[in-house]
Amino acid sequence: MNLHERYGLRHIINARGTFTPLGVSRTPEPVIEATAEALRHFFDMAELQRVAGGRIAELTGAEAACVTNCVAAGITVAVAAAMAGADAARIAQLPDPAGMNRCVVVQAGHLVNFGQPVEQAVRLSGAEVLTAGDADGCLPEILDARLAEDGVAALLIVDSRLSWGDNVSAAEAVALAHARGLPVILDGAAQDLRLPALLATGADAVLVSGQKYLSSPTAGIVLGRTDFVAAILAQEKGIGRAMKAGKEDIIGALAAVEYRQTLDLDAWSAERRAEAEEFAAALGTLAGVSTRLVADPTHGPFWRVHADFDDARCGRPAGDIAHELAAGDPPIYVFEADAAQGTLNFELLSLGADERRTIVDRISEIVGYEKD
Repeated sequence: MNLHERYGLRHIINARGTFTPLGVSRTPEPVIEATAEALRHFFDMAELQRVAGGRIAELTGAEAACVTNCVAAGITVAVAAAMAGADAARIAQLPDPAGMNRCVVVQAGHLVNFGQPVEQAVRLSGAEVLTAGDADGCLPEILDARLAEDGVAALLIVDSRLSWGDNVSAAEAVALAHARGLPVILDGAAQDLRLPALLATGADAVLVSGQKYLSSPTAGIVLGRTDFVAAILAQEKGIGRAMKAGKEDIIGALAAVEYRQTLDLDAWSAERRAEAEEFAAALGTLAGVSTRLVADPTHGPFWRVHADFDDARCGRPAGDIAHELAAGDPPIYVFEADAAQGTLNFELLSLGADERRTIVDRISEIVGYEKD
């Protein structure tokens, strides 16, 4: 019996991409094998972090690296590191920030909610958020004025499809912060496919998710300046104790980074585009449905399929179709943020051909008829 049968769990078709409430991703066999092997052994955990971090840094071109429990945990301990450094007394004192610079500047358009408000991940360290700009965006001079205020410890940048507004670019924000002598933490959770661009910003710590497109066990990968990464690890003697990575997380994240190096990303990207084109063509044969390929909005090397549903011809609005898909057996989850405009979005990276066909068949059943 597989796990679904053993525990009475539903099979899920996930066309929403690396969505945490759906289990994020599917792990490739070499990473599964390395993770399982880690579970069979004991390690000196400090040595494991040191060796794995060194290897991850070597493979990614970063100065140093370490592994946290997840990116949300990485934000909290990175902010703690910006306040307390590696000072044992300060580390033990947090989340009481008395006597420390405690303010983290975040552009308003980066105050995203990824299942938890990003400002809460900051506050867990004892810090507070200073917002720069407004819902329309942030100008460089406004950001710089915020960075110049008393008590500022760091700048946090979120590189996410959830961001909004016309914000100061990551590279310019880093330059402004560094001119003020402040470290920068860049939350690039789902951006591991464009790590060179994130590292090129010069951020002191770049955080990416292991379990998203890298498809490792749950882990946050921290890449950055040697002393800052060391200060992040030092928080495991304080509030970071509850956020530490296990042996299976560290080995799994390392194995996923190593596995990524074996891929020809150009060939991988071409294969994903061909799959998306095939899916779009099949979905586009249904009555009232028109499709188009849309590049990943955060500049990953892949495409999503956007499907526009004509209410009159489909017999029901796009939102109702999304709800019927999710209520079926197996449940099918899609991006429905644009459903009010008649559009459903599909990310297909982790789906097999049979699952893509099931989605088309189910929508055909819901719509009820095909074009002549």
